[in-house]
Amino acid sequence: MLYLDHAATTPVRPEVLEAMLPYLTDRFGNPSSHHTVGEAAASALADARARVADVLGVRASDVVFTSGGTEADNLAIKGLAIGALLRRRDPRRALGTPSALNTSSTAGMTEPPVHVITTAIEHEAVLASCDYLERVHGMAVTRLAVDATGTVSPDNLAAAIRPETAVVSIGYANNEVGTVQDVAALSAVTAAARVPLHLDAVQAAGWLPLRGTGADALSIAGHKLGAPAGIGVLAVGSRLPLEPVLHGGGQERDRRSGTENVAGAVGLAVALERAEAERAEASARVGALRDRFARRVLSLVPTARLTGHPTRRLPGTASFTFADTSGEAVLLELERRGVVTSSGSACAAGSDEPSHVLLACGIDPATAQTAVRFTFAHGHTADLDPVADAVAAAVAAVRSGA
Repeated sequence: MLYLDHAATTPVRPEVLEAMLPYLTDRFGNPSSHHTVGEAAASALADARARVADVLGVRASDVVFTSGGTEADNLAIKGLAIGALLRRRDPRRALGTPSALNTSSTAGMTEPPVHVITTAIEHEAVLASCDYLERVHGMAVTRLAVDATGTVSPDNLAAAIRPETAVVSIGYANNEVGTVQDVAALSAVTAAARVPLHLDAVQAAGWLPLRGTGADALSIAGHKLGAPAGIGVLAVGSRLPLEPVLHGGGQERDRRSGTENVAGAVGLAVALERAEAERAEASARVGALRDRFARRVLSLVPTARLTGHPTRRLPGTASFTFADTSGEAVLLELERRGVVTSSGSACAAGSDEPSHVLLACGIDPATAQTAVRFTFAHGHTADLDPVADAVAAAVAAVRSGA
């Protein structure tokens, strides 16, 4: 069985498991405990934080460990937007202190509501966070359109920014079609407007540079890199007014309460270091294999269409629509032939609705439901011609009803 759904999750690297194992067994301490066992855990956590910060090019104090990419996105968007709202109401208010926020009072304010900008193609964690701010806190949300390749226009972003804009949240690379945004141009816009930019880099990590993006906040998830699910990072500048989403014991410098996942943090640090060390070679190697694979699929299946940007895309992603088929049926036929892949985001699996990403790219609903996404491992080296042949055979079998 060939697994080609690495955008959904990746296997844990052996060296990551080895690094984590002591903190799952004999070094099990709570890093908040003031005894030798706890202090050993705290030291490991601090070391992991420093190593992650070094890869990301930020200060160790900017690194907030989370339970994954979804929590990191929620914390960035809700935290920065609500932090701006509370700072507006009381500029002297200490960040991270308990809030007496009346969530219904926004409508009665004479000032324009706090404003958030995102795009129409973001991950559900981003879109749902924006929906929450709109629904519960009365904030205004602008969802930028994209072109047919899934690209966000810097000019459209500049036009959307208002004096009351608290945060812009954009995916560095899209999780369904793989389009990579021009983050240099986008961050130049937000920097000129002095508006914080949050980049969802969950899919980009390991494929694209994470230093020097111009982002004020950046999310990653361990299980996309060879660390286990259940650990992620939000790197966010400590100068920004970030309101916690989780309240409790004040861990992570009052930005994310809860006993830290020391083993997960250690594993994420190792996985991120290894992925960054291998990034240039892996991107070139896998990108070349992906390009050959896409060309072969398009030549063997005349109705196939590559979605996303034709060149500015993640090296490990190739996504297609196959008109006049059922994407789900093609997936089942591929699995019968030994190839496991997906129709798009695992977080939207089971939905009967066509992909919001493909709809935003101008693909009609019926065609959007024929989508199949192939995502490759950073370490992939095998020839993909047999996979392309299996795709052509699977599409033909579905069309014939065989």
